[in-house]
Amino acid sequence: MNALVQREAAEIREEWLGRALSTLPADRTAAEAAISGLYRLIGLDPPRFHWVPSPVAALTTVPPGMPSWPAEHIGRAPGWTLPPRFSASMRQLCLDLDARIHPSVSGLIRQEVRDPLSRSSGSSLLMALRAAHDVEYHATNTWYQTQCVSWVAHYDAVRRAAGAVFTSEQLRRLDLWAAVARSCGWWWPRQTVCVISERPVTVRTEVWGDNGEVRLHSADGPAIRYPDGWDVHAWHGTRVPSWVFTDPSVLRIDREVNVEVRRCAIERIGWGSYIGQAGLRLVASAPDPGNPGSELRLYDLRRETRVLLAINGSVERDGVRRQYGLTVPASFDDPVAAAGWTYGLSADQYSLLVRRT
Repeated sequence: MNALVQREAAEIREEWLGRALSTLPADRTAAEAAISGLYRLIGLDPPRFHWVPSPVAALTTVPPGMPSWPAEHIGRAPGWTLPPRFSASMRQLCLDLDARIHPSVSGLIRQEVRDPLSRSSGSSLLMALRAAHDVEYHATNTWYQTQCVSWVAHYDAVRRAAGAVFTSEQLRRLDLWAAVARSCGWWWPRQTVCVISERPVTVRTEVWGDNGEVRLHSADGPAIRYPDGWDVHAWHGTRVPSWVFTDPSVLRIDREVNVEVRRCAIERIGWGSYIGQAGLRLVASAPDPGNPGSELRLYDLRRETRVLLAINGSVERDGVRRQYGLTVPASFDDPVAAAGWTYGLSADQYSLLVRRT
C-alpha cells in the first residue's frame, strides 16, 4: 500500500513542481477570483489589483493611488497587517486538515511531496526573490513560505494519493490557495490593493536531489527571466553575476572577492582552460589513491594558497566524472597529502580509501 501511495505522491509532486515553475502567462481572471476569495475568508472585501511584470518591479514601483515610499515599500510587507492575517488563516487551515489525517500518512507525504517541493522552491523561485530583495529578503520570508506550493501539494497528495477525506468547507479553503498557486506569481496584499507578479518567461533548472529536487542552472544565459527582462543567472544552484557567462576572464575571476562566484566562473570555463590561461605553475602530480586511474595535480594559485585539481570519484547524473579544483594551504607540496587534508585525513589515511566520492 505504501509503495502505491509513494508512487502516486511522487506523480503529484512532479505535477505541482511543473505548476510552480510554469512559464505560461498568468491566468489573471482565476488569480483575482481566488485572491478575492481569500480576502473574504479573513472578513475583507476584495481589493483592486495591480499587476507587475516581475518581483523586482513590485519592489520598485508604487501602485497608482497608494502613498509614496517608504511605508508602502513591499520590502516592508511584514509590517503590513494583511500578510500575517493570511498566514494565520493558512496555518489554521493546516491544523484543521491535519486533524483528519493519520500521522503516518502525513509523514510519508511530507517526505515524498512537501519537503522536496520546499527545497526545490528555495533553490529556484525563492532564489530570484532573494536577488530582488537583496538585504531585505529575510524579513519577508514568512509571507513567501505561505505562498510556497509545497504545503498545498502536501494536502492535495494526502487527499488524492492517500484517500484522506476533508469537509466541503476545508476543500473550499484549500482550493482557493491552490487556485492562486496555479494561476500567477508572487503577490503582496494590502487593504485596498493587491500587487501580483507575472510568472517568469524562462526557468532553467537541473535535478540535484534524490526526490526530484531541482535548482536553478543554465550554462548559457539567465536561469530565470521575467517579462520585463529582469533576470537571474545561476550556476548549479549558486546565483552569479552575468559576467560569469559573458566575460569569465582570468582577470575578472582573480578580482572577484566572493569565493563561490570565483569557483563558478572557473567551472564555467573549465579548470584546464583556467589553469592554462592563468599560467599556474604545476607544483607536483601523483596518482589518486582514492580514485584509481585518475591523477591529482597541485598548482600554485596565489600567495599562501594552492589549488588541487582532481576528478570526481562518482559519476554524476549525466554520466560524467567532473574535474574540480579545491583550494588548499600553500604549505602542501604533496598532492596526496593535500587531498587527504580536504577530507580531514592524513596522506596515509587517504591512501587507504577504496574510492572517494
